[in-house]
Amino acid sequence: MASLFRPKRAAAANPFQTLVPVPRNAGISIIAPASSAKVEVAQLGLGRLRTMGFIPILGPHAFQKGPLYFAGTTSQRLSDLHAAFADENSHVIASLRGGYGSNYLLPGLDLELIRSHRKPFLAYSDLTAVQCYLLDQIGLHAFHGPMVATDFAREAGVDVPSLQSALSGNAYSVGAPEGMRVLKTGPVGKPAKGVLYGGCLSILVSLLGTPWAPKTEGKLLFLEDTGAKPYQIDRMLWQMRNAGKLEGCKGVIFGEMFECTTGVTANLLDEVILQHFEDIDIPIVIGLRSGHVSHHNVTLTFGVEAELTTGTPPLLKLQGIQ
Repeated sequence: MASLFRPKRAAAANPFQTLVPVPRNAGISIIAPASSAKVEVAQLGLGRLRTMGFIPILGPHAFQKGPLYFAGTTSQRLSDLHAAFADENSHVIASLRGGYGSNYLLPGLDLELIRSHRKPFLAYSDLTAVQCYLLDQIGLHAFHGPMVATDFAREAGVDVPSLQSALSGNAYSVGAPEGMRVLKTGPVGKPAKGVLYGGCLSILVSLLGTPWAPKTEGKLLFLEDTGAKPYQIDRMLWQMRNAGKLEGCKGVIFGEMFECTTGVTANLLDEVILQHFEDIDIPIVIGLRSGHVSHHNVTLTFGVEAELTTGTPPLLKLQGIQ
């Protein structure tokens, strides 16, 4: 595997952290910061990582079962996360799966250790809380992309071009081929520009009112979820807006919203989303396959400058990591 990430020097004014290179035969730390994964499914994902040229390095508690629905105690999961960042043989970190429980790690995160050993951290779902907090606090770009037991384990689970582009630090674009369609154009002929930010909607909402609340204001916002009914999405968007978290957003990109429209009227979810933005003149798109998806999970780099255009076809351009 050729070098996937080229290191670049950050300008002095850049608040985001530069990342270390990902060399050929890169070590990739595999951890379970939330719920446990089925070992046999995880092994499929590990095998696919090996065929892609990665060398998996399993965290000591990666396959821990319990207590409760967690992959180990809070201290065990936190220890594995810190060890993965500190490991000099590891160049990338990937979560086995999401589930629930990474919120318990937030108070104990060693920000200075992570700042000193920054590297790409691939995850989504429950890990949105950790990814956004690290981005907000130390400027560590979040790689919202495939996980080992949920995406790499599937034959068509990973969008390889976006993964390679994201890890290489290069600029790249995603759009209609990755599922994106327009709900609202926004100002005619004017692309929306801003820092790309977001993750799983239900996790972002769960953090409101806590010290780890996401800093979504003024961003080009990506929101996705799975299995949430339209009225539940309605409620979460209502809470986000009334908490001031949609204030100044440059545009909103919704994910595939996997299994969020089962058994309901075809356009109901679209209508629910549009009612929350009817008095805000910004572009709104939906369908981008990143996070909880049916296939080919697209990697998005949060923390980079991005540009959303709603022409035919719509396009999201992500700048490289400077």
